[in-house]
Amino acid sequence: MTVDRRPWVEGRKRFRNKTQMHLARQGIITEEMKYVAQREGLHPEFVRREVAMGRMIIPANINHTHLEPMAIGRNAKVKVNANIGNSSLASDIPTEVEKAKVAIKYGADTLMDLSTGDAIKETRKAILEVSTVPVGTVPIYEALKVAGSIKDMTEELILDVIEEQAKEGVSYMTIHAGILREHLPLINHRVMGIVSRGGSIMAQWMVEHGKENPLYTNFDKICEIFKKYDVSFSLGDALRPGCIEDATDEAQLAELKVLGELTEKAWRHDVQVMVEGPGHVPLNEVEFNMKIQQIWCHEAPFYVLGPLVLDVAPGYDHIGSAIGGALAGWKGASMLCYVTPKEHLGLPNVEDVKQGVIAYKIAAHAADIAKNWPGARDWDLEMSKARFNFEWERQFELALDPETARAYHDEAHGGEGFKSAKFCSMCGAQFCAYRISQDVMLSINDQGQFTVLDDKEKPLLDGNFLAP
Repeated sequence: MTVDRRPWVEGRKRFRNKTQMHLARQGIITEEMKYVAQREGLHPEFVRREVAMGRMIIPANINHTHLEPMAIGRNAKVKVNANIGNSSLASDIPTEVEKAKVAIKYGADTLMDLSTGDAIKETRKAILEVSTVPVGTVPIYEALKVAGSIKDMTEELILDVIEEQAKEGVSYMTIHAGILREHLPLINHRVMGIVSRGGSIMAQWMVEHGKENPLYTNFDKICEIFKKYDVSFSLGDALRPGCIEDATDEAQLAELKVLGELTEKAWRHDVQVMVEGPGHVPLNEVEFNMKIQQIWCHEAPFYVLGPLVLDVAPGYDHIGSAIGGALAGWKGASMLCYVTPKEHLGLPNVEDVKQGVIAYKIAAHAADIAKNWPGARDWDLEMSKARFNFEWERQFELALDPETARAYHDEAHGGEGFKSAKFCSMCGAQFCAYRISQDVMLSINDQGQFTVLDDKEKPLLDGNFLAP
């Protein structure tokens, strides 16, 4: 859905600080808050209070006026982000635009452009132009590309790139401000060191320049930029574990404490914040990770990558991580960053993007059901009714991926007659449990009395098809 937010943001020119948090703290219920309330089934005043407290964010840059406002927070449905973007070895602008469209079609709530190859700026602008969901970036990638080397990447350049991307309409940025010089010795105890691209860049910058992390020392300046355009922080987990052996270690937790401090600093500027989280985490440690973040980061929304609960499934990491994502969403994560089948192997293509989004929409919906989110189970109830009544078209309509559901059904039963068939190729008519169950139900009245139906009364037609 396309929304024209131009009239909404026009009236905010009088505010120096244009963030949703600042307006919420002034007692203003913005049009974005009203829109989000309707999408989530919440009261607008409740949304305003959540945003004012920092427990919910509405990433909506004032210059990305055709995005559909959405909310990220524990008191909202679990959201899914899809990473796209080129590399120096693969992809082009049309392909990344197609990835964006496919991700949105299958339900991605936000996109992140993680381009590191050529035409970073042009790729981002093309994605922003077609995207009806908020777009995030990691600005340090472009800063390094422009500088040519970490040694030549200055603090001024980093801030210039951040401001330029904010002007273009980026709604949230991953800022790896929590990794400090004092943390670097801790990575020597790890199996896999630093696996975050942005984290490794900032670590090398501190070594090369002999100074503290510039994203940390310039944090107030970044807040001033974000105020002007309503950009939200996605505080990067530079020291997230890259394998389950490194999960919940001293390095990860040391950075998380700093992210909690930075969350409070951003809130003093009335700037919206979500916090990024692990990573690779064994199943038994997922709940602890969700809870400790809520405590140390003051209930700011938690945005987790996976988490992947095992390390031995290359080619299937979208499945292994969706298992962790479902548990994370149930126990407190607000948004899940998808993982595709290409994770650890290569740059995802369009089909990989689709598979990643579908896997994570499954995880997010499972989490909403576990959270007892109002109305979450209604979707499943409608599907169950359609299945039992052999309403094939309704089943396809309700499916997360209608095209695939229809194609799988039609592989063996693609003829016109099978559109009303009361069985599928798994059991056939004679062994279909639904059909048999319906016969049994027709034979029993409410008082528990049994009636044996003759063949004419049974809903079996010609031994192969069941009447509609």
